[in-house]
Amino acid sequence: MVDDDFYDTLVPDPKFAGLSDPDRFEPVPDSWFVGTTDIVNSTGEIQSGRYKAVNMVGASVISAMMNALEGELFPYVFGGDGASFAVPARRREAAEQTLSILRTWVQAEFGMALRAALTPISDIRAAGLDVRLARYAPSPGIDYAMFAGGGLDWAEQQMKSGAIEIAPSPELISPNLDGLSCRWNNLKPRNGRILSLVVVPASKTAEFEAVADRIVELADGLEQGGHPVPAKGPDLQYPPPGLSLEAHTLDTNRPYWLRKLMLRGRTLVSYLIFRFSIPLGSFDPDHYRAGINRNADFRKYDDGLKMTLDCDATTRDRIIAVLEQAKLQGKIRYGVHEQDEALVTCIVPSALREDHVHFVDGAAGGYTLAAAQLKG
Repeated sequence: MVDDDFYDTLVPDPKFAGLSDPDRFEPVPDSWFVGTTDIVNSTGEIQSGRYKAVNMVGASVISAMMNALEGELFPYVFGGDGASFAVPARRREAAEQTLSILRTWVQAEFGMALRAALTPISDIRAAGLDVRLARYAPSPGIDYAMFAGGGLDWAEQQMKSGAIEIAPSPELISPNLDGLSCRWNNLKPRNGRILSLVVVPASKTAEFEAVADRIVELADGLEQGGHPVPAKGPDLQYPPPGLSLEAHTLDTNRPYWLRKLMLRGRTLVSYLIFRFSIPLGSFDPDHYRAGINRNADFRKYDDGLKMTLDCDATTRDRIIAVLEQAKLQGKIRYGVHEQDEALVTCIVPSALREDHVHFVDGAAGGYTLAAAQLKG
């Protein structure tokens, strides 16, 4: 029972600066499992212009797990073309079933191959790596898990090699994706460009911490700390640009055209509410929209530092100079990808609560193309 309650015992920290400090992370119990997913040939999907769909699939893993665990808190991290999470042993069966269903559903609805695996923490430690966690709270309403120790990356590589996997479900079953949506417009930069940044340690040294802290310090000097989402929230239009994608997340027992038609009606109502700031009972659309900024997941630690920044040219050059020097010194590896927009994918268990989740990524490759540079 103590192991089951592990994540609840971690106190969310409202300060992102200094989160690279290993002392702020706690080891996950040996009895837990790590779930990993990613899309096969995500780079090719991006080159075909399908990055919004790639993001939707990645976020669907987290949404499906949230619903499978019936609101129980668990640590997860969104990676652009996939997601990772950790669960106690008593939730292993639910995780396996959810991942199996998702693999078949993603292939049927999006024509993409989703890898998925579940790895015991004990196996990761036997390989000489670790999975440690901290909780970062960007607002009082939400917090996100931060991962360290190299274990997630190791588990993902084992999955990609075919050493471990969750088999696809033999039948097509609709995963429960209640709350998953992508209705907001893409985000235009105010400072210049959207910078997707991935920085990982080159070895098990403490030198990564100083480099990461310096990057965060430079980003903090930007307007809103480089936050791509405006303070009042993103814009929207009708029909929303993500309508066709969101229709895929509805019950597969209905024809796709009917799902899309139903969603057109729902999104028209929400568009009018937000467009004219119409309160409905205790729901304040302006407060909710500003909450997208407060709750957004635009920077994280996921066995390294990942950031999606609204960045000016001067700060970009300073960041890259720091990274290049650290790379030449053997301290880190890094990847950077620039684009003209960011996008946001949302998980909203209830619009009346403050715990709505918003994943921010670059809109033209983002974390996936930045991470691809690490392989070079």
